[in-house]
Amino acid sequence: MTVLGGPAGEVRAASSDARERVAELQAVRERVRRGPGEKATETQHAKGKLTARERIGLLLDEGSFREVEPLRRHRATGFGLEAKRPHTDGVITGWGTAYGRTVFTYAHDFRIFGGALGEAHAQKIHKIMDLAFAAGAPLVSLNDGAGARIQEGVTALAGYGGIFRRNTRASGVIPQISVMLGPCAGGAAYSPALTDFVFMIRETSQMFITGPDVVQAVTGEEISHNGLGGADVHAGVSGVSHFAYNDEQSCIEDVRYLLSLLPQNSRETPPVQSGGDPFDRRNESLLDLVPADGHRPYDMCKVIEEIVDYGEYLEIHECWAPNVICALSRIDGHVVGIVANQPQCLAGVLDITASEKAARFVQMCDAFNIPLVTLLDVPGFLPGVGQEHGGIIRHGAKLLYAYCNATVPRISLILRKAYGGAYIVMDSRSIGADLSYAWPTNEIAVMGAEGAANVIFRRDIAEAEDPEAMRAQKIEEYKSELMHPYYAAERGLVDDVIDPAETRQVLASALSMLRTKQADLAGRKHGNPPI
Repeated sequence: MTVLGGPAGEVRAASSDARERVAELQAVRERVRRGPGEKATETQHAKGKLTARERIGLLLDEGSFREVEPLRRHRATGFGLEAKRPHTDGVITGWGTAYGRTVFTYAHDFRIFGGALGEAHAQKIHKIMDLAFAAGAPLVSLNDGAGARIQEGVTALAGYGGIFRRNTRASGVIPQISVMLGPCAGGAAYSPALTDFVFMIRETSQMFITGPDVVQAVTGEEISHNGLGGADVHAGVSGVSHFAYNDEQSCIEDVRYLLSLLPQNSRETPPVQSGGDPFDRRNESLLDLVPADGHRPYDMCKVIEEIVDYGEYLEIHECWAPNVICALSRIDGHVVGIVANQPQCLAGVLDITASEKAARFVQMCDAFNIPLVTLLDVPGFLPGVGQEHGGIIRHGAKLLYAYCNATVPRISLILRKAYGGAYIVMDSRSIGADLSYAWPTNEIAVMGAEGAANVIFRRDIAEAEDPEAMRAQKIEEYKSELMHPYYAAERGLVDDVIDPAETRQVLASALSMLRTKQADLAGRKHGNPPI
């Protein structure tokens, strides 16, 4: 320590000592930055995987990362751990910026203990999660770990418990994104499942509660790691993963894109992106994209491309329940969440998986102040014994609950068919949509004209000399009386019937008006949704 007024030699000695200590610190930091060595790095690269620091470099703006607790080491003894106490303890934590906005992150370093979680490792993650919550900024986890560190016993399991509790506490408060870049087995898989979005990489990342060996021992089923819990399985079958990619670079690039569409926290709105796509741009091609004949399919994605800014959107769960589309995009520079039936898949019906997918998306949008635009072309719920026994009532109620509970601006647009309970569930005026519009091709009814005529006029048809001619007559009669394009508008259930070419302009204007919407919340601890 330097003493003011002391001899010049003492000042020089103290200054020299300080420089030596700074040089020592820089050497330590360099060793921490390099990690366990070139051989371990080469092994990681040979698997087609980046190192933890390389991944953080892709996620955050260049030079913005500030590491937290880089010198942390475990204190465990026994089973050889006391002889190996590397800095970081296998996880890199800190914060930086993505497109200039603060983002917190932690990344497992598979080169150290296989990224396995121990007490010190968990405490570092707890610290960065608490900081993200306090600062009100998104948290991105870059997962590449072998699960709990067996040598540390129950303290490792308690570490996971602390992560799960913080995931739950932060849910709906800050965006949480899990990027799966390696194996994730056992209880560790529950943390990604608690977050808002899950990204996976084909061939290199897997998630499962019990691995293939245990499955075979218990059930006799033989299956590979990817067949059990690979990216395509979770993106297309289980619905655990929202996105699947072939490489880490394109995956992390889309993580950054997703962050640009989300607010920092539940108290803010998503960032506005001013651009040159006019809000009143006409969509003449929509007149040809959607056939008036309700039996002819079309691609709803092309409709969305016409409506949103520059035709750009990020589809969520693209491979799971494709009969409903959930996407984030912008209209007039402002972020919107889009829920739409997809007539190209199962005619756009709602089933168990589609209801779950849309319900979770609506809930996420409501939590983060993202207005909802719902595009309807739905013939109803999917009939069948499997659906009924699988709980279509309960799962369909999830979507109904999510819409009814949402307080963000909500606009629905009926393009063509809107039948039965599915029409009600897909954000109809009766469950609280702020505005409801329809195209002149809309058909809003309890059921299709054919089915309705067969029920209402069953006796007339049976007693007619020409039953088929009578059936055709009654179908046209039902359509003209109860399914004409203006029936719902005349009764105030649709706010206006619009020219399809003006869809973008109408939606942009309505969203602008609703931007200051204030909603009264019920005075309760929380509801009891049909989860």
